[in-house]
Amino acid sequence: MSENPQNPQEPQGPQDAQEPVSGPEAGGVGKPAEVEPPQGPAGGGTGGQDAQVPVVPVPEVPAAPVAPAGAEPSGRRRLASALWPPRVTRAQLVVALLLFVLGLGLAIQVSSTSDNSALRGARQEDLVRILDELDDRTQRLEDEKARLEKQRTELESSSDQAEEARKQTQEKEQQLGILAGTVAAEGPGITLTVGDPTGAVESDMLLDAIQELRAAGAEAIQVNGVRVVADSYFTGIGDDMRIDGTKVAAPYVFEVIGKPEDLEPALNIPGGVVQTLEKEQATATVERSAKIVVDALRPAKRPDYAQSSSQ
Repeated sequence: MSENPQNPQEPQGPQDAQEPVSGPEAGGVGKPAEVEPPQGPAGGGTGGQDAQVPVVPVPEVPAAPVAPAGAEPSGRRRLASALWPPRVTRAQLVVALLLFVLGLGLAIQVSSTSDNSALRGARQEDLVRILDELDDRTQRLEDEKARLEKQRTELESSSDQAEEARKQTQEKEQQLGILAGTVAAEGPGITLTVGDPTGAVESDMLLDAIQELRAAGAEAIQVNGVRVVADSYFTGIGDDMRIDGTKVAAPYVFEVIGKPEDLEPALNIPGGVVQTLEKEQATATVERSAKIVVDALRPAKRPDYAQSSSQ
């Protein structure tokens, strides 16, 4: 009791440096006592106190940045930037131009071969007739070839080659006279009569008929008494139609010598002479005949400049 009391505010040594403990032991109400972290066996902690679990702080994960509303993903932006503006090289331009020209050419070819074909809407029997006509033309050419080969063989094997040559020369003269219109001719054929009540038939329509007949094997032709040969020409229209300068009027009567089975189908093919005339409100009738007489003659002409090259 005789010792001087120590001031609790002034620390006296290491033992007294601790803060006063508030609690029931101190006899008053103060701050709650701080719980010291538990000590392991090496720390020499008091075994009577309960062990506290240390609180480990969880690291915060940064949130992903939120794109503003309406913004495209970065992948689309990169794709758009790669495509626009376009980067075109000279080689790519050349290839594109070549492909365009090739496609245009193919389109034009397909259009010209498919849309303008006269046989596109033809019936089956018409197509069969056209094929038969082509076969007949081929057969005529084969027969002509065989005939010429026979003549050559006769000339080479004949004992009297001079007489044989004169005979063939006379036959050839008759044939050439028929073609030139200087000799009358007769034989099987057809008669084509073209009526023109509206005056719409033009000269080129009649010329197309002549060409079609020649292609079908016509050997002699006359129209309204005018002999038609290789150098004949048609002019005018309607009431002023002329053949080689000679005026002719409708109806136009074509007298043609040739094989009727070839001549008639040639005029009646789809898109042929008959259909063309009918579109112009004209009429066209074809009659077969066992005997057609072509007696209109043309004067023989001697060429002014051309001469025979044979010796």
